[in-house]
Amino acid sequence: MRATSIGHAGIFIETRQGTILCDPWFNPAFFGSWFVFPRNDQLPHPLRDEILHPSYLYISHLHGDHLDEKWLSENIPRHTPVLLPGFPTNELERRLRSLGFDTFVHTEDGIETDLGDGLTIAIHVETSITDGPAGDSALVVSDGVHRIVDQNDCRPSNLDALRSHGPVDQHWLQFSGAIWYPMVYEESPETMRQLIDLKVESQFSRALRYVEALDARAVVPSAGPPCFLDPDLFHLNVIDGDELSIFPDQTAFTNRLAAIGRNSVTNIPGTTIECGSESTPRHLISEDDVREIFTHKREYLRRYQNDYLPYLAELKESWEKPAPNLVGRLKAWWEPLMTLAPTLCDAIGAACLLRAGDTEVLIDFPNRRVSAHQGEQFGFRFDIDRRLVETVVAQNAVDWSDKLFLSCRFGAWRSGAYNEYLYNFFKSLSVERMQRTEAEAVRKIAPPAPSDEIRIGDHIVERYCPHRRADLSVFGESDGTTLVCTLHGWKFDLETGKCLTADDRRLRVRRAD
Repeated sequence: MRATSIGHAGIFIETRQGTILCDPWFNPAFFGSWFVFPRNDQLPHPLRDEILHPSYLYISHLHGDHLDEKWLSENIPRHTPVLLPGFPTNELERRLRSLGFDTFVHTEDGIETDLGDGLTIAIHVETSITDGPAGDSALVVSDGVHRIVDQNDCRPSNLDALRSHGPVDQHWLQFSGAIWYPMVYEESPETMRQLIDLKVESQFSRALRYVEALDARAVVPSAGPPCFLDPDLFHLNVIDGDELSIFPDQTAFTNRLAAIGRNSVTNIPGTTIECGSESTPRHLISEDDVREIFTHKREYLRRYQNDYLPYLAELKESWEKPAPNLVGRLKAWWEPLMTLAPTLCDAIGAACLLRAGDTEVLIDFPNRRVSAHQGEQFGFRFDIDRRLVETVVAQNAVDWSDKLFLSCRFGAWRSGAYNEYLYNFFKSLSVERMQRTEAEAVRKIAPPAPSDEIRIGDHIVERYCPHRRADLSVFGESDGTTLVCTLHGWKFDLETGKCLTADDRRLRVRRAD
């Protein structure tokens, strides 16, 4: 069995029983903000031809850097069987059916599915609203001899689950940032530097925990980072290492792995890694040329950028022009959804100002109203190009996280701590999604009292983190006064249980006898 990188989270897995094409992404995503790094638009035809006729297709989740609808509709036969995660909603299946795909292998969370002749797969799903109501997923593939885990950017809280199927030959996982925070927020350079460093360290720590848990023969950095070719966003590329950005490339992670004695595989699109052969990679170019992509990254990106500047100019011309009554259109769309989600709106607890050019829209969550801003107070603010707002409104985009925020093409401000419920609202702009998001808010804010507790140092704490239910017996670290959930870096005061990261979480804690 072997796996070939086709860029970002894209992997082409070859077994004696058949092939699996995972998360192929080729077209720039999120309003032309994200590009594949290193570039994959120049793969040689033998490889391109091979990936166009897989035995199976696997799409991990709905985000545009994993579900490239344009490329799929233009390249993959519609009868190709799709390995479908067992998500709580069928949004992914509906999206793929809308592209013409008609054959689906439905799976259950974490349960092995026999595809025949000894080829098995298991898809583990993560269904936190933070990743959108449809969730995220990771794939485990075995040919009966070897095993590959494609974790991409899925973050399961149960570390043992992916390992439970047996020893792992290759572990492909995300290590870099994949969000807009904190770069879009108004902060001083000093504060921004601190926030960036904390975020990057949290990303690395989380990835290293998964590396330790799976204990694979080889770790393959995957699923990022993207690169940013638009001149307006070029500063988000980490080149010299001191940029205010959460997107370090794989060289930073391979250095961290080497420091703890872990075998990692530097890879670029077209790199093939065999199982059972000491994981020596085979590149399409020389080792020197591979190294030069990272050691001369600025020059590489500038050449890449020059090739796409005409594309970016044309793309921006395609963005929707301002249309009348933006406030009225948002009011008709969002007020019924706010009525469906009283717990969510109360948890947001303040109004949000959306500034779209010269139009200011007040989203008043406490009073469930959308109106033109008349000087009322607000606790959150987004500043977004009017054309981008018009485009996602015209698309009736139900997930602004995916369709807009991940572009990093906006500015943000908030008066207090991070409030995940605000972003959950913008990820849930349909009746189906909002109903699930409201149910999740109710579960988190007024959950049944769990009896499962663990001891960490001198304290007894609830086992699962109040943020995203990560198992603190694995992710929890204590210095005696503060507990850190290293899955996402959230911190709690061990005397009071108060969350030091956000206002809306509290850890149940007491001193051990």
